[in-house]
Amino acid sequence: MLTLKRYPNGVDAPYFYEKQSPSHRPEWVKTKTVFSESNSRNIDYTLCNDLPTLVWLANLADLELHTNLSLADDIDRPTMLVFDLDPGPPATIVQCCQVGLWIRELFEQLKLDSYAKTSGSKGLQLYVPINTPVTYDDTKPFAHAIAELLEKRHPELVLSSMSKVAREGKVFVDWSQNDRIKTTVTVYSLRARDQPTVATPVTWEEVQECGQGGDPEKKQKLPALPGAEGPKPKSRKPSRR
Repeated sequence: MLTLKRYPNGVDAPYFYEKQSPSHRPEWVKTKTVFSESNSRNIDYTLCNDLPTLVWLANLADLELHTNLSLADDIDRPTMLVFDLDPGPPATIVQCCQVGLWIRELFEQLKLDSYAKTSGSKGLQLYVPINTPVTYDDTKPFAHAIAELLEKRHPELVLSSMSKVAREGKVFVDWSQNDRIKTTVTVYSLRARDQPTVATPVTWEEVQECGQGGDPEKKQKLPALPGAEGPKPKSRKPSRR
């Protein structure tokens, strides 16, 4: 299920989030009806399961695609844990990679796989697939406990609370995304920035290389898109951040 983030007049103009699928959608665009307790009504979420729907969303200037952590058929059951690592300046993606490796080590001890992707902004996101029946009442406090454990072990770098004042020079391990009503930017989604960026999967080898003191600007850059006309128009080159 998608929450659309639309920029009808470009990234420099006002944007809006849209959960309710537009009423003028083509008949072949699939939706999922979910009751919203906060709005006391049903919401028809857009499902993007094919290329035509993706092209239609692009035509709506839906530059960012945000999804839930559950499947449309069972919205109360998360299919993964997520940790959003947000650096507080002067911390960068380098420090996020260091924390990401610590999280990976914890889950390796639990014999669970984890996967990383750039947020497309300034941080790193980690995902742990879940293949057993659980609810957000299980996953959210567990993710919170992991964040607190990391902060206890590495107080000089890790923060588990949402205090922006205390975030300077640290990496906030955002565990609160593990919630039925929360969404995270999906893999390969564009991010609406002056210079286009993309939320991109990365290997653990890449994370380790960056975490060992790499240049954050260098690590965030991606090659030019196929067909880009030379290196001059840098704003047309996506990068991962």
